[in-house]
Amino acid sequence: MGFELRDHTADIAVSATGDSLESVFAAVADGLAAASCDEIPAETGDRFSLSVTAERREALLFDYLDELIYLRDTRAELPADHRVDSIAGPASADGSSADGKPDDWHLEASARGVPLAAVDAREVKAVTYSEMRLERVGKGEPGSWEAYVVFDV
Repeated sequence: MGFELRDHTADIAVSATGDSLESVFAAVADGLAAASCDEIPAETGDRFSLSVTAERREALLFDYLDELIYLRDTRAELPADHRVDSIAGPASADGSSADGKPDDWHLEASARGVPLAAVDAREVKAVTYSEMRLERVGKGEPGSWEAYVVFDV
């Protein structure tokens, strides 16, 4: 379980696996940090928390990664060592609540903010929906998850 950086035409992609939805989200975020610099100092930076809400599971992954890029730019810190504590989605199978309106997906996570001055960072401009894939794989319960995300560099 983890991530692998993949070359992509003019961009970079992260392929990740995890034994849970939380672990595959964290693995993709760790891939984003690895795509941003070659070495991340282990002893630098403080942890911070973040919450993200979106209308679909794939949109939650997109919005989570977009928020990490936004926080990198506004805090001047590279988010690293990602932990996704929980992901909650719609309770019903069709994704709607008792009133017929769709429930949202919600994520609680944390990361260590490494000052950009402490790393030789490359700019990852944005996350894209291009070729994005997030799916459960394997048979049996609970199964594992795979994700593929392309970043604009």
